[in-house]
Amino acid sequence: MSGIDVITFGCRLNTYESEVMKAEAAKAGLDDAILVNTCAVTGEAVRQARQAIRRARRENPKTRIIVTGCAAQTDAAGFAAMPEVDAVLGNEEKLKADNYRALPDFGVGADEKLRVNDIMSVTETAPQLVGHIDGHVRAFLQVQNGCDHRCTFCIIPFGRGNSRSVPMGAVVEQARKLVENGYREVVLTGVDATSYGADLPGRPTLGLLAKTLLKQIPEIARLRLSSIDGIEADRHLFDLIADEPRFMPHLHLSLQHGDDMILKRMKRRHSRADALTFAEQVRRLRPQISFGADMIAGFPTETEEMAENSASLADAIGIAQLHVFPYSPRPGTPAARMPQHDRRLVKERAARLRQTAERLQARHLASMVGTRQTILVEMTGMAHTENFTLVAAPDLIPRSLVTVTITGHNGRHLDMQPATASAA
Repeated sequence: MSGIDVITFGCRLNTYESEVMKAEAAKAGLDDAILVNTCAVTGEAVRQARQAIRRARRENPKTRIIVTGCAAQTDAAGFAAMPEVDAVLGNEEKLKADNYRALPDFGVGADEKLRVNDIMSVTETAPQLVGHIDGHVRAFLQVQNGCDHRCTFCIIPFGRGNSRSVPMGAVVEQARKLVENGYREVVLTGVDATSYGADLPGRPTLGLLAKTLLKQIPEIARLRLSSIDGIEADRHLFDLIADEPRFMPHLHLSLQHGDDMILKRMKRRHSRADALTFAEQVRRLRPQISFGADMIAGFPTETEEMAENSASLADAIGIAQLHVFPYSPRPGTPAARMPQHDRRLVKERAARLRQTAERLQARHLASMVGTRQTILVEMTGMAHTENFTLVAAPDLIPRSLVTVTITGHNGRHLDMQPATASAA
């Protein structure tokens, strides 16, 4: 091969950063290289990254393979010890061209492969000007990085460092560039996005940032959040939900569980009642809103009754897109030292929770049949409504905003009949 190929795992922030990595590596003059941007959120994500690295080496025996991302930050020595890997860069180092220059030669020892510094020493997130997100019609825009919270199951703060925000002016400049390049929808991303601004002068909030973007850049057709911790929602965010049609009616909630005792053992900041109250308040302001959520099944000490509380909370809120994760012990986290369930039980509880997710998704899809929706068409022949419901759109032009009538669903996505189109 020639050029730079990037293999990305994990979150939308990683997708955004992969574009930065590719540009910085090219700026450094790197060629004939594969950059692997890893995720550490679960043991399975780490396993998949290692598998991809081995496959990449088999298929490209003479190409440099550079590994970075959260898994590389938290287990740098482990990835450096892989014979397939030529260099390991930390999460901060991957964003700077200098670290792609003068990489070690093939066959060096594991220590010589390492360019990973203490992520906890990083106190600022420099704005990265990205004008294009390869393969996506929605533009991801980083507004924040890191996390100050220490949930007992989570390794990510040790991969990302403490919370730090991108200054508001830099976010506006980046968003304007993306819109000028033809993006209709901008998605604000971060590790803990609702903590945005706590480290900036004047302590602006995520809601105020979103308001400012929509005011200063009227060309933004759709603004979306990648995820939200409802306990941190601010009044500006509620204003947007109630009154701003360009703020999309979909929120992805970081719930993690539906039982109060497990939430305490996870060191989450919200209770079951908090989650219900937030969802009810939002739905009163924007009845057509839909919710996504993350939940963990099989957390240590979880009983059958506690597991059922997760399913009942998802049902009570009406989660349209529920992402279920079997609990995966991450070395170095407090939850990994708690009494663990048998893996078969964890998988069985995850499977049951996924059955709930499928039922709730089908209920949501059925509720949309017969409605008129505006969809943004992806490159894949699919599209998303304003409330982020997937629609089959095989014959429509990518990047176009199309008004359609929903005619049915297959349990996974909606079917539609076009009405009008507006191409980008």
